[in-house]
Amino acid sequence: MTAHGLRNGPTDDRSRARLAEASEQGVQADKIESWREAYKAFGAKPSRTRPSVDALTRRLPLPEINQVVDAYNSISVKHCLPIGGEDLDKYDGPARLTVATGDEASEEALGAPEPGEVIWRDGTGVTCRRWNWRQVVRTRLTEETVNALFLLERLEPMSIEELELAGKELAALLTELSPDVRIATRLITNGK
Repeated sequence: MTAHGLRNGPTDDRSRARLAEASEQGVQADKIESWREAYKAFGAKPSRTRPSVDALTRRLPLPEINQVVDAYNSISVKHCLPIGGEDLDKYDGPARLTVATGDEASEEALGAPEPGEVIWRDGTGVTCRRWNWRQVVRTRLTEETVNALFLLERLEPMSIEELELAGKELAALLTELSPDVRIATRLITNGK
């Protein structure tokens, strides 16, 4: 999902209420377990490098970041799916989910990806390590972000219909924050 023309700002009462509501949701253990299994499949230890939705559900109540991040974090926890938010204006070319060779450029704080690790990257280098574990600072959503990319990632047992519902709910929240935002979505399955 892309969102052009966002107006972001510090956490306010509306986003605080969304975070509180999402924090009260029950954790869907089967969905989190599917992400842990996926991490194990590429050699990551999910107890050390947790899938993003697993890490979020362990931090309840949800932390306040900014209005846009609060919006996607609340949807992430509500639907128990990883959602990444990226500043499109800081991106170098398209976002690509790929398997690391180990020589990709990465921010020092995150370290270089290990060969065989699933990563998100752009033309400059790594944008998120271990699939959806840790995002780089370079593409992070800030209060100055105007154009954003949101990556909603699904594994079974989540259905395509539930993924689409989560996307519609996120689009509605972004439109509430920025009535003039232009949102486009694309569903990619099996890399297509």
